[in-house]
Amino acid sequence: MFRTTPGRRAILGLAAAAAMTLSMAACGSESSDSSSGGAPAPSASADTALADKVPADIKATGKLTIGTDSSYAPSEFLDADGKTVVGFDVDLFNAVAQKLNLTTEWTSATFDSIIPGVTSKKYSVGVSSFTINSDRLKEVNMVSYFSAGTQWAAKTGATVNADDACGKKIAVQTATVQVDDLKARSKKCTDAGKGAITIDQYQKQSDATNAVVTGKDEAMLADSPVVAYAVKQTNGQLALVGDIYDSAPYGYAVAKDQTEFANVLGEAVQALIADGTYKQILDKWGVAAGAITTPEVNPSV
Repeated sequence: MFRTTPGRRAILGLAAAAAMTLSMAACGSESSDSSSGGAPAPSASADTALADKVPADIKATGKLTIGTDSSYAPSEFLDADGKTVVGFDVDLFNAVAQKLNLTTEWTSATFDSIIPGVTSKKYSVGVSSFTINSDRLKEVNMVSYFSAGTQWAAKTGATVNADDACGKKIAVQTATVQVDDLKARSKKCTDAGKGAITIDQYQKQSDATNAVVTGKDEAMLADSPVVAYAVKQTNGQLALVGDIYDSAPYGYAVAKDQTEFANVLGEAVQALIADGTYKQILDKWGVAAGAITTPEVNPSV
């Protein structure tokens, strides 16, 4: 994550909606071939030429096991049944798999366990709003497919300045790039003789959101699509703070010895961009502002 969907379920009321935004990480994992919430997920037809490029071992199983942190709406989160993983990442990667004549099995996991799961071959792919950065590129191949930035949010009416959060308690999800962001900001505070930022880290983004809603923390930061969705779901209890900054690409994570497969995934994303499926999916989830035109394998960052 950097890492950040629109609700398909009814708004539950102010307090409940706040808790809902990320409480959907409870149950274990399940697989999903389509999303819920209004319009059905756009589907993609198989591309024989691309499917032929899929490595033999993957083609033999016909299925991709995907690790994801299903607490990160609107990218990936649990549906109302508490087990089906939905979101724009899910719709989009399901379409990628369809292009390659493969099926998907989505498995919920903690965010910081997914890349290790990819390197150990527990998962075929990690799809969880991973911001592509140099540290991750040392561990896995990454295929860009979207772009997002960091955004802050606080209780509506609160006077919080992201550039002067010294001495404040700030919520963030563990293992995201926003943790590093806060550490750097906190150091500037202490170097200037001001109070350090208290960085409250949560395994689930939903818990970070709820900490701000309940007043435990004074603000939060996360990927821009996630924060926009959290603000919407809390029905006015939270408000955006400042502008989006540090935009960077999201990437699918694939094992280092699967470069051939990473290249095929990039070609499948490009095919979805070309045939319009990519835009349909992003439009469905209201995240078209993060669209890219050319996916890359291991782009320079």
